[in-house]
Amino acid sequence: MNMLRRLIVLLAGLMGAAGVAAAAAGAHISADPNLTTAAYFLLFGAGGALGAAALAAARGPGWSFADIGGIVIALGAGLFGGALASRALWEIVLFPMAAPIGGTMLIAGWLIVALSAFERWGRAG
Repeated sequence: MNMLRRLIVLLAGLMGAAGVAAAAAGAHISADPNLTTAAYFLLFGAGGALGAAALAAARGPGWSFADIGGIVIALGAGLFGGALASRALWEIVLFPMAAPIGGTMLIAGWLIVALSAFERWGRAG
């Protein structure tokens, strides 16, 4: 597995753990709906990033749109979920427009993954 795919899998695992933690915090620490939204986006982003890494690995060596989309999804979900959770739990704003930038990155990441449908695969793909 190349380093980019390893990074995507690492980030997906961290996002999955953070998503579960955000859901638990929402249930036990603060009922802020932003924690629920953060949990959803972290968990769905983790699954999407893992799926993109698996798609890229099935494609074979070299970079693909799935690799790039996977990393953009992971970073976008982390930024979006982190911005919402930090605001809900600690009243900390990461930086202005952090959540909208993360959300835009998520949209872009999914669109980049969609482009992988048009990539040429090896052999009969």
